[in-house]
Amino acid sequence: MEQRITLITLGVSDLARSKAFYEALGWRGQEVAETVFFQAGGLGLVLWSRDKLAVDCGLEPGPASGFGGIALAHNVRSEAEVDALLAKVAEAGGTITKPPAVNAIGFYSSAFTDPDGHAWEVAHNPGFPLAEDGTVTLPDFG
Repeated sequence: MEQRITLITLGVSDLARSKAFYEALGWRGQEVAETVFFQAGGLGLVLWSRDKLAVDCGLEPGPASGFGGIALAHNVRSEAEVDALLAKVAEAGGTITKPPAVNAIGFYSSAFTDPDGHAWEVAHNPGFPLAEDGTVTLPDFG
């Protein structure tokens, strides 16, 4: 298997609400067959019915309960961008779960959940510089 992720699909309970939330953050997507597709750099972020996603994955549908063990991350170019994005998140109906601050590792970060409880980190980490197109290349940790 090549080391690559092409799509991330978030199971949502109300497609229109979730689409409106991400659009309020500045994302632009396409709705096709009760599915919303957003181009996110080199991969796609997809919103789809939580129950349909479960069945498609061979799992039993059921309500979301608690932290699912996954957090998506959105790195930005400055601490001010972290603050500005968190203001949009709150205005759009997201929940700030960790206020912006310098974390234990030494970079500025925050966290929020979208209306379906999907966790996101927003961070300005100078150690993970962003290319002009927004892509990140991980440093050599050796």
